[in-house]
Amino acid sequence: MQQDDKRKYLSTIDKTLITASLIDGFWDRWKAHGLKEAHVNSMRKSFLTKDIWMEGWSELAAQSISLAKETDCRQEAEHCFQLAGLHYQLMYWLIPERNEEKSVCLHKSLHAFFQADHLSQFKTKHVQLSIEREKYSGRLRIPHSPAGIVIIINPIDSAKEELFTYELDFLKHNFITVSFDGPGQGQTYTDYEIRGSTERWGRFIDALIDYTHAQFPRVPLYLFGTSSGASWAIYGSCNPKVTKAAAVSPAFLNQEIQMPEYFIERTEYILEMGEKNMLPSFDHLHFLNPVFLVHGKKDVMVAGQDIDNLYKKLPRSSCLKVYEQEGHCCNNSLPEIREIIADWLQKGADPHDV
Repeated sequence: MQQDDKRKYLSTIDKTLITASLIDGFWDRWKAHGLKEAHVNSMRKSFLTKDIWMEGWSELAAQSISLAKETDCRQEAEHCFQLAGLHYQLMYWLIPERNEEKSVCLHKSLHAFFQADHLSQFKTKHVQLSIEREKYSGRLRIPHSPAGIVIIINPIDSAKEELFTYELDFLKHNFITVSFDGPGQGQTYTDYEIRGSTERWGRFIDALIDYTHAQFPRVPLYLFGTSSGASWAIYGSCNPKVTKAAAVSPAFLNQEIQMPEYFIERTEYILEMGEKNMLPSFDHLHFLNPVFLVHGKKDVMVAGQDIDNLYKKLPRSSCLKVYEQEGHCCNNSLPEIREIIADWLQKGADPHDV
């Protein structure tokens, strides 16, 4: 690593850790995905450094694995392995550059989730999707009597395993879940060095819909995403193979929002050179299928006016639900949101009822 690159790499980590130390809202995403408040408080007892971060989450992961191996309760063991995987995800996530340390942390997380999947009542298949000689890693989780399929589209810097609570909420409603690491995410980035671009993401979403429809041709296909994942769910809703889509806090291509510096720097590692984002434009889409839009009124990244304008363009059978006290991604209300959306996907709830 060149000296300038090393300074930038260390600076990005330091800015991330300063934000984690000082800003409570930094943790909302991770708590929404299953991280325990007590573990956050334990980590924040002292000002966070890279060593404290890596050692702290590694120790908590080891404790969760020990609990998983000690308990006689299969469900409790599964959850402990999932928590261990999430702790390793935090270690993997901190490292912005694709290097050996990042890879080791990711594969520790993958192994913990593999152990959890082995204990699950739901069948799990680990699969690969090839698109123009590029490899994309994914997982399918299949309930006993599928009522539909939900493709979960991850936000820009999330790996598929991080959203395991999303899988569980849809699985309990008998939806097959399909979760892949897209361009610049998880295994697809770390193992295969595939970076993100708008063009590549468009190809990925199109191919993922085709792949899923081919695997389960007689089962209704739905999309669910948050933030940038929500934007691509809206894009995918225009595909005739999709029945419905749900989008929580979709990001807009031309939004004039000042993102945190650490986040901007982190995305530079996972984007193709010259790319500033990997979002679709909604301007020229031919909207086909109903979309359930969710917006937090305190969202400082997505303007309410943009949401309203988009909603007016969607099919009449679409829905819009606004949470007065929520911010971006509506993290505190996500379990409720997933319940409402699961009901809408299955029963076609009237927009006035949500």
